[in-house]
Order: sequence, then C-alpha cells, then structure tokens
Amino acid sequence: MSIGNPDMILDFAVRLDGISLRYDSSEEILSGVDLELKPGSFTCLTGPSGAGKTSLLKLLYLALEPSRGEVSLFGRRTHDLSRSALSLLRRRIGVVFQEFRLLDHLTAYENAALPLRVAGQRESDYRSDVEELLRWVGLGGRLDAPPQQLSGGEQQRVAIARALVNKPDLLIADEPTGNVDPDMSERLMRLFIELNRRLGTTVMIATHDLTLIRKIEAPVLRLQHGLLVRDVEFGSDVA
Repeated sequence: MSIGNPDMILDFAVRLDGISLRYDSSEEILSGVDLELKPGSFTCLTGPSGAGKTSLLKLLYLALEPSRGEVSLFGRRTHDLSRSALSLLRRRIGVVFQEFRLLDHLTAYENAALPLRVAGQRESDYRSDVEELLRWVGLGGRLDAPPQQLSGGEQQRVAIARALVNKPDLLIADEPTGNVDPDMSERLMRLFIELNRRLGTTVMIATHDLTLIRKIEAPVLRLQHGLLVRDVEFGSDVA
C-alpha cells in the first residue's frame, strides 16, 4: 500500500487506538483515547485549558509519539514507518499552530508559499494561487509585509494560508480563530469548510469558540480529564 497516493480508498484518515500520553514521570495527559476520523470528515475538539487538546493534535501531526497505544494515518500505522515514510505522511498534513511560527525574514507571501517552495515547486506555477489565497483571508494588500509589520490577527491569517496552500489531505488547527474578530472567524471557518467539501480534506479544529461551533453544526468531541468523549450538547456522532 503506497502512502504517497492520495486517491486511495481508505476506511479512515486518522485512527487512535488506546492512546495514552505522559511527559516524563508526570500523570497521564491522555488516557486510553480511541478516535477514528473518516476521510472527508469535519470535527471540532473542545475542552478546558490543560485538558490535552494541543497534545492530542501533536499526536495527529506526528510531533509527538504516544506513551502507549497506536497512531495510524491514511491507512498506515506510524510506529513502524521509516523516517522517509513519515516525512511523506507529514507532507499530507496542514497544521495551524497557536503561536503562528512565521519566519521574520520572509514576507507574508513568502511565508504562505514556503511549503510549496520547500517541496521544490516553481514559483511561476504557484504564485497566483498563493496570492489568491492571501486575498481570500483578507491580506491582499499585505503580501510584501514581514510578520513584524502585521497585527496578531494578520499573522494568524498568514499561518492559516500557509497550512492550506498545498491542499492537504488532513488539516489540523489549534485555535485558528483565537486572534481575529468574529467576522473574520466566520470567514476563515468557511474557508476550512470549503476546503473540506471541495477537496475532501479531513479537518479537525480545536476551539473554545462555542458560538462558532454551533454555526458550523459539525460533530464535536470534548477532552475531559484525559478522556475523549462525545459532546452531547452538540449532538456529536463521531465514533
């Protein structure tokens, strides 16, 4: 089974089996977590601060390894993959970090285009697409601005554009609307939904914004005391 073929028919995009996570000798952050996300699904993740949302997302984009249990992405168990195979998997994942992680010496356009540049694509092939994406997130007039000249909300939008620019198979977003106003929050969420619907991208978004969750009407999971549970308030039907 080739992990480089995005057209494969899979039963799941993400599967966590009995996942537990602890840092050093501390108590478990996550305990016995089971999760399955079907290809093309859109799921929200909630929970109080310190519940482990960011840790769970790091497991999904392979920045952490579990203390116990098994992580599978796109039909492959990740624990027995080679470094090169893991690298190929990561290229299929877009991540929106809480802390933006923009490069200060690059412009907004260059930061957003960075994944395509690293992948070896020619700028002449992607420039118009990157510029269009930045216009969509409200930064059409800020293409040449470095991060230090952008507000926190503008930096967040550059980070979101960077995560979406290569049309990932899996999008992981950690509080992606935490630094923008309500109108922009809805606009960005519509962008995620459009990506999900048009390209079949599997999306998981961690957010505290319950008002926004209600507008999306997506299945919701809640992390509570290290356990992942269905959020009955929102009628989640995620397995």
